[in-house]
Amino acid sequence: MSLDERAAGLDAVDPLAGEPAKFSLPDSTIYLDGNSLGPLPRHVPAVLQNVVEQQWGHDLITSWNRHGWWEAPRRAGDRIGRLLGGAPGQVVAGDSTSQQLFSATVAAARLNPGRRTVVIDPASFPTDLYVVASVAELLGLEVAQVEPSHLQHFLADRGSDVAVAVLCEVDFRTGERLDAPALTDALHQSGALVLWDLCHSAGALVVELDAWGADLAVGCGYKFLNGGPGAPAWIYVAQRHQEQFRGAVAGWNGHARPFAFEAAYEPAPGVSRARVGTPAMLSLLSLDAALDVYDGLDMVDVRARSVSLTGFFLECLAELAPDLEPVTPREPERRGSQVSVRHASAYAVVQALLARGVIGDFREPDIARFGFSPLALTHVQVLRAARELADVVATRAYADPALAARTTVT
Repeated sequence: MSLDERAAGLDAVDPLAGEPAKFSLPDSTIYLDGNSLGPLPRHVPAVLQNVVEQQWGHDLITSWNRHGWWEAPRRAGDRIGRLLGGAPGQVVAGDSTSQQLFSATVAAARLNPGRRTVVIDPASFPTDLYVVASVAELLGLEVAQVEPSHLQHFLADRGSDVAVAVLCEVDFRTGERLDAPALTDALHQSGALVLWDLCHSAGALVVELDAWGADLAVGCGYKFLNGGPGAPAWIYVAQRHQEQFRGAVAGWNGHARPFAFEAAYEPAPGVSRARVGTPAMLSLLSLDAALDVYDGLDMVDVRARSVSLTGFFLECLAELAPDLEPVTPREPERRGSQVSVRHASAYAVVQALLARGVIGDFREPDIARFGFSPLALTHVQVLRAARELADVVATRAYADPALAARTTVT
């Protein structure tokens, strides 16, 4: 069977074949950068127009009550929580990922007093490394950079001093996925807490935070959740920790009685105490609207589509560009919703593809990265992207010196 027949056949039997129609993308573009910025759901501009013109423009300050602006962080949080295997009342949306990660790391250290070590994977997204270092400096903790494959050995030696491990479920460069349930269990056996960064998981993978027994988790809203550029982040606080949860900053939105304007801080009950300041409402309502595309969908089916799209891309590359070196695991259970390949001129390769209407991105030092928004792509598009990539490499189209000139955002 040819690759064209394979692609058409996979699309024909796909139970979510109608989902790409929900997104607004140029017909000439194949978008493989959903792990940096998710595509625009078609209905969101009309929602935002109403928010701007009616809710803000006409209803003004009354919209905090009339249109439920005040409840939006919890409302969007519960919708995200459903996609993460979290029961209602454990997720709140707002602020940036860096801010949420800082607050959650501080809270984890406070939840586990007397332990002086924070563990982090050295391959984590740099913000995670910077934030953990900042928390350690602030609280007088020690940072231990430990590769997940060495974690068991490290815990056997020093586990009694580990307060929390901050781990990214999916490696942002390679797309490799960690065994989150096993790592969570290992950390808990040593008495440590675990804080999961799910930026590259939420909306694309089957995540079961409650079933894993996760303590805390954070993630962004602008990747696979399609909330728009700079969309608010979110934080998950397991029910069992909420009464003792104390984030890095006590803000009035997290007060038990915010409109009593009391001088002393008293945290709100439940996960609302994780709120800090007034959220960026336009972005938050954009995210809330974008989540509509997941209504009625089971994340098992979404993940199956992700696995099929990424697996087919790897299959196409094996046939069309056998000399390319994928760094993403071929085993479905070990990869997220991306495929990364190594090439000495990876940046120029990505730029050559962009000129042909295939959008990916580059990560240092030599990674061409392709992120698959599970609901927005077809297998036929994946095949076309693979053919363009194979041709760029085979014809050395990337060798044009102009393609090597770096832009600010890579």
